Amino acid sequence: MSKQGAFPRVTAPQIIACKAEGRKIVGLTAYDAVFAALEEEAGVDFLLVGDSAGNVIAGHATTIPMTMDSMLFLTRCVSRGTSRVMVVADMPFGSFQVSEEETLRNAIRFLKEGGAQAVKIEGGGYLIQTVKRLVEAGIPVMGHLGLTPQMINVFGGYGVKATTEKEGKQLLLDALALEEAGCFAIVLEKIPASLAEKVSKQLRIPTIGIGSGSECDGQILVNYDLLGIFDKFKPRFVRYYMNGAELVRGAVSSWVNDVREGTFPSESESYEAPNANQESKAAKRSRRT
Repeated sequence: MSKQGAFPRVTAPQIIACKAEGRKIVGLTAYDAVFAALEEEAGVDFLLVGDSAGNVIAGHATTIPMTMDSMLFLTRCVSRGTSRVMVVADMPFGSFQVSEEETLRNAIRFLKEGGAQAVKIEGGGYLIQTVKRLVEAGIPVMGHLGLTPQMINVFGGYGVKATTEKEGKQLLLDALALEEAGCFAIVLEKIPASLAEKVSKQLRIPTIGIGSGSECDGQILVNYDLLGIFDKFKPRFVRYYMNGAELVRGAVSSWVNDVREGTFPSESESYEAPNANQESKAAKRSRRT
């Protein structure tokens, strides 16, 4: 049992404090207990249960089809696999656009049923009051500006966002408004590095970059990208830290060959009845006599 008053996981105030301390924040996506445990052991600060699962787990072309039920299931898996990191649940498309009341209800489910410590919401503008309501209710919120994949049907593609002076000013205004509403951090996805640096310097809360340069207060990647497992395409901002796809294909191919050649399973990988070995030894002795 933990000591009274202790909180075992990374908290929103600790994430904010990293910026004041000049310590880079490290996030990564996770969708299951096994990867979540490994990533926690490796030292990340927070795990995002991203709706990117729609692409890398469910096989959809976009994140749009992900539902509350599917995201709650994945969040529970990640929460059960970890004990120290902050678990941030991505609110899927349709879970926060209808009303403040429905958004609050869904966000509460992520904390109560999913075991998350925070939620992430894509967008600014009309969501400011919703963010404020969630924070007032005790739900830490991570914002998300720039390329917001749930808006793909409006954007029409995954290109760099906020490339004009007008768009850059609006993004900064949205970031400041999200900070004022109570967000503890904001993801900046695929915007010019110079703009990300400007926003990061003007905010008191941390910025978490993905495809937005090195001057953000932290970085996040999709774990399947970082590990080179999802190799259908490689965005410019992704760095492979291992060739996971080739390693997996190679391992499975070796197993396929071993099975077909009859070398798997071996005797040491098989089981016998409790006294089968004794009976076998007795039979050998009788043959010798």
